[in-house]
Amino acid sequence: MNLLQIAEPGSREPPTARRRAVGIDLGTTHSLVATVAEDGQVRLLADTAGEVLLPSAVHIGAEGGIAVGRAAAAAAAGAPATSFLSIKRYMGRGAADVPAAAVPYVLAAGEGPVRFVTPRGPLSPVEISAEILKVLRQRAQAALGGPLDGAVITVPAYFDDAQRQATRDAARLAGIEVLRLLNEPTAAAVAYGLDRGGEGLFAIYDLGGGTFDLSVLRLRRGVFEVLATAGDTALGGDDFDRCLADWLHAQAAEAGAPVPPGEAVRLRALARRAKEALSETEAVTVDCPTATGPLPVTITRESFGALTGELLARTLRLTRQALHEAGLTPAEVDGAVLVGGASRMPQVRAGVASLFDRPPLTDLDPDRVVALGAARQADLLIGNRGPHDYLLLDVLPLSLGIETMGGLVERIIPRNSTLPAMRAQHFTTFADGQRAMRLHVVQGERDLVADCRSLAHFELRGIPPMVAGAARIEVSFQVDADGLVSVSACEQTTGTRAEVQVKPAYGLTEAQITTMLADSLAHAEEDAAARALAEQRLAAEQVLQASRAALTADGDLLAGGEHEALTQAMARLQALLATDDAPAIAAAQQALERLTEPLAARRMDHHIGTALAGRHVRDLEG
Repeated sequence: MNLLQIAEPGSREPPTARRRAVGIDLGTTHSLVATVAEDGQVRLLADTAGEVLLPSAVHIGAEGGIAVGRAAAAAAAGAPATSFLSIKRYMGRGAADVPAAAVPYVLAAGEGPVRFVTPRGPLSPVEISAEILKVLRQRAQAALGGPLDGAVITVPAYFDDAQRQATRDAARLAGIEVLRLLNEPTAAAVAYGLDRGGEGLFAIYDLGGGTFDLSVLRLRRGVFEVLATAGDTALGGDDFDRCLADWLHAQAAEAGAPVPPGEAVRLRALARRAKEALSETEAVTVDCPTATGPLPVTITRESFGALTGELLARTLRLTRQALHEAGLTPAEVDGAVLVGGASRMPQVRAGVASLFDRPPLTDLDPDRVVALGAARQADLLIGNRGPHDYLLLDVLPLSLGIETMGGLVERIIPRNSTLPAMRAQHFTTFADGQRAMRLHVVQGERDLVADCRSLAHFELRGIPPMVAGAARIEVSFQVDADGLVSVSACEQTTGTRAEVQVKPAYGLTEAQITTMLADSLAHAEEDAAARALAEQRLAAEQVLQASRAALTADGDLLAGGEHEALTQAMARLQALLATDDAPAIAAAQQALERLTEPLAARRMDHHIGTALAGRHVRDLEG
């Protein structure tokens, strides 16, 4: 017999078991995990030593053992080739994107995703990141008393599709159910908006260990609307460390005591500690390791600011770009929120204050604010009842489109479109009788495919044979709340479909993703000219194809001189197609079209006459 739980009229409903959900900030330098407690407060979860920050470091021992966190970071000086730091920078990257000379690790041979040689065999950044996530999952389960029901994991706003897929794959390897991938600046805005009750227009300046993001958001009545975003996935605190380490290296060389190659990792660690110390003091002395022993070198806050001035300037240029795209001036922003450990540097705070003409908001710990916002979002998505109800409207960081004839990009979903998004556009065939279409999905802001990044290829087959331009193929793009992409194509008359879940083996290189928008602005005129040339070539090729077909079928309708003139005009246009002279191609095309007009008229007369031959007019009546 089944027993029913019955409540007396007017009594409270039985409590629903609280589900275990966490927010994870998977950072370049440090990672954190947080949850919303029953009292509605966000709590950062600590390890057994009481530490909430987990260094994002993984060490593979000689016997294949794995260490994660502080122990792994400490092992880096003695075993740099198998101690993986800042692994987030390699997520979603391919072997061709990571030159061997650019990393302190040994790259495994082969194409596809980048992999590193370790005592456990070749490991990818996804597998290494999964080890960090496993530790965070275990920490959360110990604190919450059972297995997790789900997690929100944060990613840089400017992570491309491949990097987001790689992050999701790492979570799956770590045994974590991902409720959503949340952009880091948006997570910070959630924390500020809910924990501080802020409303208005905010710029979230997020300078982490390996990436920089700037998002402009409107917070109003529980709605978090991202208006614009900009960023650089190859700019962060690591780059400030590298600048200082290079300067220390140069100082040692000038003193006649060069730094041995084996001390590079240790020198970088010394530079990082010096950078952090300069946030508290005006000068610091570093014992630089050299071939002749420690060399004391003093660096001041002012000189460090001068060394890294261009790095700071890059972040401020991107900030202005995002404000411009949001249609705002710095004066119209209610506050600039600093996020990320690297934003603690005094020159960063001074630069942001100068741009916005007011001190930035720093009342929430910039190292922890992203995890706090992610935990809020996880609690909402898992269905726990809490004091806050809100809506997130994020945006797509880079445009999505497909390749069309002539190597052109037709953008389907433009950048800064609100997510989730779905857009469709109709295309047609280029050649008579075309029965298949190969679709090439690309990402970027340039007009030519060669200047954008390839995401995926797929084919639509079974198109009924028709004359060129008669078929109607609808291409639909869908981007979910995580920023992950799927594309489908459907031939409208038959319903024939093909689709692809865009999951590239690797994504954009650091150089490509950080320069895409800058290039689109710097090369706007070139792009316009290149697009015009490509479109002119396409139009000319179509006229040539039609002219060849007409000559083949009905060339006998022309007199000898006409045939020769038409052939010469076709040859001239064909030769000009190999040049970059768009006006000349257009002129030659027009000349050819004028020469084909008599043939077109005669062909029409000829075919009508042939069709009517032997038929009486009354046969055509009715």
